[in-house]
Amino acid sequence: MEQIRRIMRPTDVPDTGLLCDLLWSDPDKDVQGWGENDRGVSFTFGADVVSKFLNRHDLDLICRAHQVVEDGYEFFAKRQLVTLFSAPNYCGEFDNAGGMMSVDETLMCSFQILKPSEKKAKYQYGGLNSGRPVTPPRTANPPKKR
Repeated sequence: MEQIRRIMRPTDVPDTGLLCDLLWSDPDKDVQGWGENDRGVSFTFGADVVSKFLNRHDLDLICRAHQVVEDGYEFFAKRQLVTLFSAPNYCGEFDNAGGMMSVDETLMCSFQILKPSEKKAKYQYGGLNSGRPVTPPRTANPPKKR
């Protein structure tokens, strides 16, 4: 955790190393330990890695983002990790819901789902064809393309 605290901010994300892995690594139910990532950068990790990290740092939950999930949030590793993705209809290309997580004073987590809208926004982001990199969906159960 001290390595994370020492990261200078603001900063650019390098192609390798801790900051790159914090941003781009993904959970994978078919991996034990560490594996290759389909994104072409960083790694995938299994439930065993999640449990080991939580035990080592006396934590209960890892909350992460930066990966499209169909219902706005998705648990992994016996609910020890949750992926949140708050952009419904990501880039106008996916039928995903968005999700928000609230944590109360007793550390109880609750979720709100942002349903995808049917109508097009007047000013819409250029989508997958805009030339900008996008966050890919989970490969296990990718959201349905529109």
